Amino acid sequence: MLIDVVDLRDFYADRLGAAARRFIGRAIRARWAGLEGQRLLGIGYATPYLGLFREEAERCLAFMPAAQGVVKWPSDRPTLTALVEDTTLPLPDAAVDRVLLVHALEMAQQPAPVLREVWRVLAAGGRLLAVVPNRRGLWARMDTTPFGHGRPYSRAQITVLLRETWFTPTAWGEALYVPPIGRGWFLRSAAAWERAGSSISAPFAGVHIVEATKQVYRAIPARRERPQRVPALNPVLAPSPGAAARDWPRLNRCPTA
Repeated sequence: MLIDVVDLRDFYADRLGAAARRFIGRAIRARWAGLEGQRLLGIGYATPYLGLFREEAERCLAFMPAAQGVVKWPSDRPTLTALVEDTTLPLPDAAVDRVLLVHALEMAQQPAPVLREVWRVLAAGGRLLAVVPNRRGLWARMDTTPFGHGRPYSRAQITVLLRETWFTPTAWGEALYVPPIGRGWFLRSAAAWERAGSSISAPFAGVHIVEATKQVYRAIPARRERPQRVPALNPVLAPSPGAAARDWPRLNRCPTA
């Protein structure tokens, strides 16, 4: 079930959401250092992170699922957002160079068709960056944040899903080692939590951040021809042609009085 766009907007306006945006944005920026001349598309609710690239990307768009709702972004410029069906994006083939998925895969009722549609609109050699709640993390266990809704994933589950939809995972990252507690004194130590968790590669991060590339030449399994079955014929007794000719005069003989 999708979260309403108003709830997502309110979360990122809160102090806990601001901290989440800072740490996730730092991890995203570490993967994508510069997007000069690139066409960038955000799907889900990616607007808190698209601002990192809006000034340098050639084109920056935000598509929000119809069941979630849409808000205007950016607020002080012509809007770059659109309300779409996430399985039928209003773009031609190979239209964008990068796709950022945030609050998308875990909320999608059918994540595989969503990723196949992303594969269609990505150009050859295009890259996908997905922010997905970690099944083992604390953020996925508490529904007080958007990361506690929908379906969380383990690293192995994300890998299988990406490979089934013609993507190759190339890099991994994590964020949100700090527990989802919005108290002031706790948030002041959030940076220390992030440094400690990333330094020891702790398994309880709140989100996975996986980068994948589009498989342009992928193996297509050969279809095996199924043998055609001929229906069996049951034997039937029939008179031979010679016997029928001999019996014809006898069978048609007129009876005498």
